[in-house]
Amino acid sequence: MRTRLYHHPIFAEHLTGPGHPERPERMQAVTAALEDEAFQHLDRAEAPEGSLEAIYRCHPEDYVRKVATTIPEEGLVRVDNDTIVSPKSFTAALHGVGAATAAVDDVMTDECDNVFVAARPPSHHAERQTAMGFCLFNNAAIAARHAQTVHGLDRVAIVDWDVHHGNGTQDIFWEDSSVMYCSTHQMPLYPGTGAKGETGQGNIVNAPLSAGDGSDVFKDAFRSRVLPALRDFHPDLVIISAGFDAHHRDPLANLMLTEADFDWATAELMALADRACDGRLVSLLEGGYDLHGLAVSTTAHVKRMMTG
Repeated sequence: MRTRLYHHPIFAEHLTGPGHPERPERMQAVTAALEDEAFQHLDRAEAPEGSLEAIYRCHPEDYVRKVATTIPEEGLVRVDNDTIVSPKSFTAALHGVGAATAAVDDVMTDECDNVFVAARPPSHHAERQTAMGFCLFNNAAIAARHAQTVHGLDRVAIVDWDVHHGNGTQDIFWEDSSVMYCSTHQMPLYPGTGAKGETGQGNIVNAPLSAGDGSDVFKDAFRSRVLPALRDFHPDLVIISAGFDAHHRDPLANLMLTEADFDWATAELMALADRACDGRLVSLLEGGYDLHGLAVSTTAHVKRMMTG
């Protein structure tokens, strides 16, 4: 497998203040884990800066301008109770967008078989016109629209296993059956969305889990709800919102997954992508707030992407 990693030093310069769980040390944990000898054949590239045009496909221009004008020249500014920005936050978000769209370009032009983007801030809570849950722009949604607009794809699937429901992705594609959004997540939990009955145009597939659920329940949700829906959808591209906060060590939730579960889910989605779309798969880092849990989960995920 030809697997590419996108990263950039700017991602560690998005500052959120002391005690905030979405902190620069997350990037240091991920990059250190991927420096192991096992990843010597991982193709590494610097995340390019994304275009405003790509963002505008999912977020209105006035919203993007509002985010830009919120960025302080120094210090920190609170966008909402959870979301904090600092002087480099907008630039970091732009590079996250650029990495996500470049990853799509890579798999569509056969530069790589699959791509992992290690970026922050995360993105799946960003709704069309609302920044929330640590997120400014929705990179998975932007990547999906880029695939459709630039590469002419008809159907894109986004699979989200972050422990928190990706309300932003669901919001953006609620009325658009050309993009399928599938999510496993703990419920009840922030942001409060993600019930099974939330189905959009039949393109939204939620598989909520309960506090204390572990490997067996997670795999059953994948086998009974997520994978059948994806097979019926026949995606031209698979995008993963790869949050690792469902790991049992994570302080923000109460699921009991291990890194082996993320390895398994990665393998399942790779097999599906092989059958549906010549293996085209892009993975975007979302949550994961225990540094050790984040590191070992990322390691398992990327190693599986590299080996198949």
